[in-house]
Amino acid sequence: MQTEFLPLVAALRDRVADRFDGRLHSAYLYGSVPRGTAQVGRSDLDVLLALHTEPTAADRAEARAVEAELDAEFDVIDGAGILLFGRDMLLSELERHDLGWFVACLCTPLLGADLAEQLPRYRPTSLLARETNGDLGDALTRWRRGAAEATGEARLRSLVRGASRKLVRTAFTLVMPRYGGWTSDLTEQAEAFARYYPERAEQLRKTAVHAGNPVGDRDVLTMYTEDLGPWLAAEYLTVHGAKSPRPYES
Repeated sequence: MQTEFLPLVAALRDRVADRFDGRLHSAYLYGSVPRGTAQVGRSDLDVLLALHTEPTAADRAEARAVEAELDAEFDVIDGAGILLFGRDMLLSELERHDLGWFVACLCTPLLGADLAEQLPRYRPTSLLARETNGDLGDALTRWRRGAAEATGEARLRSLVRGASRKLVRTAFTLVMPRYGGWTSDLTEQAEAFARYYPERAEQLRKTAVHAGNPVGDRDVLTMYTEDLGPWLAAEYLTVHGAKSPRPYES
């Protein structure tokens, strides 16, 4: 982790421990900050909290407050995001190849007992691809709604950043079993995809750039929701199938 982000992470650790106290099972970092690839003033801080029980509305409000405080106090980040899940859900059989894999393989422990110790070793299979990113069609619906409701450049930029990340990661997991491994670097993910889908290579390379340097451009979102996204969602269903439905998301 770069030294510029150490005070931020220390503040996060202290506030999470204080605010969630006995409700917290463990806390994790993921994304560019723990990987040491964060850009000062551009990257956001990504956090996952595992609670002993399912998170309540009060827990989510507390998380939003911590996000806002960190974003306001630390100029090294452009926003913070805290995911909340119950421990039992993270360890459930239904989430074994999605949230469980995410915790075991992509998260860096910050506080508490690491849940990865209770999860299996993973391989880059079609099952893993299906359960992690076989839901792009649902995301397209949310992005269209978000784009229609967005009124300012900052909101558009946030939508472009989130959609860009999802598209590049989905494109990579589409080819992941053939690639035979994993990388969290979005540029490398785009290049891996380009080996198998050269006709879409430049489009995805540009999307990877927007993931790190988002633009508040509605036309970019339209390209995502009406061209690249629908094509990728259809190809994903053909190759890997749809993600198993989650009853708690219905």
